[in-house]
Amino acid sequence: MRTAGEEIVSSCPQCGVEIRSDRRFTTWCAACDWNVDPQGPDGRKRGLDGVRRRIAQRYGVRLFDELSGEGGGGSAGRTVPGLLAFALALAVHGLTLVLAAIGLLGVIRGWGGLGMVFGLFLLALAWSLRPRLNRLSDDDRVLLRADAPELYALVDEVAAALGTRSVDAVVVDVDANASVTQLGLRRRLLTLGLPLWEVLSPQQRIALLGHELGHFTHGDTRHGMVVGTACRSLGTWLYYVQPTPNPNVIQAITNLACVPLRLLITGVLALLDLLTARASQRGEYLADAAAARAGSTEGAVGLMDRLMVNDSIVTTLHRETNSRRMRGSGRGGRHDGDGLWEALAAHLDSVPESEFERQRRVGALRGHSVDATHPPTHLRRRLLLSGAPASAAVTAGDSRTERIAGELAEIRGTLAREVVRDGYGNL
Repeated sequence: MRTAGEEIVSSCPQCGVEIRSDRRFTTWCAACDWNVDPQGPDGRKRGLDGVRRRIAQRYGVRLFDELSGEGGGGSAGRTVPGLLAFALALAVHGLTLVLAAIGLLGVIRGWGGLGMVFGLFLLALAWSLRPRLNRLSDDDRVLLRADAPELYALVDEVAAALGTRSVDAVVVDVDANASVTQLGLRRRLLTLGLPLWEVLSPQQRIALLGHELGHFTHGDTRHGMVVGTACRSLGTWLYYVQPTPNPNVIQAITNLACVPLRLLITGVLALLDLLTARASQRGEYLADAAAARAGSTEGAVGLMDRLMVNDSIVTTLHRETNSRRMRGSGRGGRHDGDGLWEALAAHLDSVPESEFERQRRVGALRGHSVDATHPPTHLRRRLLLSGAPASAAVTAGDSRTERIAGELAEIRGTLAREVVRDGYGNL
């Protein structure tokens, strides 16, 4: 075995082919896939999350075949499973309404007695189960249009290219992710995770915006107002009937009595997942197509590759923040966040193509997806590459990129200092 800087040159113990690898990453053989997945597949997940992941993988494969035949386009429209999910969600909200009605009746008829106490309990329960619309929290770092006009102009341009309405607010956080959601009844929110934004090229960032805004053009039932709030209500129910750990005798009896209700709630949640899974998975594929239209196929595929090494983003942030905190402890506790995001971007830029290829092959072996709600990532990437390459509808030159960076400078510095001070994952 020979080394040169970060490069290691060795022979594959399985087929004898010369391997050139980066010492920072797994050594593997592209010819025979030796050591391509040294950790092996993730442990089989149980419970509701395991059901969701298996549904995601099954529908992900089926929809890949369908959309490949359609050229990656098309619209799901209203489906029978979607209508059934809507009806089931209405039934969940109907139960909350019934509890409120019974509670109100108990308070009125049992005024001054035990009936009033029981009624107040049901009213409190119904209130906790009520449909909750999304809203901003006090901890959200919100950028309004006056704060970041160039960023909003870019988002507006991407939205116009996709034929949808733009967002009303942008939140910046430290998750290596991005998302869109509806605030209240009409407003739209875009959440940008700074660790992901910082490691993307300008066109990959446009592809990211295209993917997120693309969700608004296809109507994801699972995250819609009726079904989404029903899922949150069922999650509250499930929280209430979770077993008490290390129970005494009374608690053990209560845990046992709650088993049927817990199974029922889990079953309803699983049914909602099953009814909405196909439309949700299809929406992800179509959002990928929107990413390619907005930022080009090359930009969308590059975004997908960055998402495949998301673990490396998290690991690098942990390493950088821990190193800076240790240096700060030797300087009277002063923690320095300068250069944190630049160090993260430099590390991701240094990831060799062989590591991206290894991650693609691992994804194909494991059926890997970003999470239990997304199709397998390798299929999403393959679908993007299966059609004719799309050119970018929106571009960002150096001057525009610099102006956006200037608008984000203050929040970049603030979040870097907080991440170093508190440790990544503790914010």
